[in-house]
Amino acid sequence: METFVFAFTGFLESGKTNFIKETYRDPNFANGEKTLLILCEEGEEEFDTKEMEKLNTYIVKIEEQEELTPEFLKKCNSEYKPKRVLIEYNGMWQMDYLMEMPLPRKWMLAQIITTVDMNTCQMYINNMKGMLTDKFMYADLVVFNRCDLDVDKGFYRRTVKAVNRQAEVVFEDKEGNMIPMGIEDMPYDVTKDPIVIEDEDFGIFYLDVMENVDNYTGKQVRFRGTVYKDKKLGKHMFAAGRFAMTCCADDIAYIGLVCKSEMEDKLALRDWIMVTARIEKEMVKQYRGEGPVLYPTEITPADPPKEDIVYFN
Repeated sequence: METFVFAFTGFLESGKTNFIKETYRDPNFANGEKTLLILCEEGEEEFDTKEMEKLNTYIVKIEEQEELTPEFLKKCNSEYKPKRVLIEYNGMWQMDYLMEMPLPRKWMLAQIITTVDMNTCQMYINNMKGMLTDKFMYADLVVFNRCDLDVDKGFYRRTVKAVNRQAEVVFEDKEGNMIPMGIEDMPYDVTKDPIVIEDEDFGIFYLDVMENVDNYTGKQVRFRGTVYKDKKLGKHMFAAGRFAMTCCADDIAYIGLVCKSEMEDKLALRDWIMVTARIEKEMVKQYRGEGPVLYPTEITPADPPKEDIVYFN
């Protein structure tokens, strides 16, 4: 059985320790698996060693980067035999050092979480942007915490996406509550006519238009998609969409938007097309209620995108 490794990165006092503590309060995570927590730096927040041992978690501390070696990890694996490993990584150490390190047999780096304190984020962008983007580059999840409610989420999200298109980006207020993304925070410009959806942003667009169809009703949209056809959709109807990773690499599903057009007869299953369409809100049985229905004004053949799988982030 594989031992999953979770790395928590970010500068000192960025909220790494609090994030790990919050993770442990999740009953789906704190399930009694023997866990090794490797601390590479100590901030103001500390772990209660006795409390962690009650959760079958054992803490090992290191102070210097030179101590974090393949031999050290093998020793930890032999001594503790963990089923799960958490690494609170020092924010001043380059991520390449960790990413290139050989891990013990059956250890697998499962997720990298980067935390950012919004109180100091702009200072790091202005003065140490290279070190900050180093953390973004490998992250699966970036958490901007201690945010004001009017934070420019779009700007910081674009800052992350400029170096890592696949990273999920979330924002938390000063009480630790998640701040939802608004339509103004989307990675595409909703004021454009049509709204142009880049290939890598289709997953975000799909989720938002399905959840907030009123925000898009009457607007034009343009995106690249692959055709899905089924007699159950109805006459002159098809779906345009993409294959998406909904959970993990083994969980790929087609996500598409219902289209109505007499041009349907000229399309074949799995054709790649560039579609420009007006969005309307209608009752559709495939949606089990009201949802977006696209009325194409233009459909042209398209080449497949460089990355044919999209992600919901």
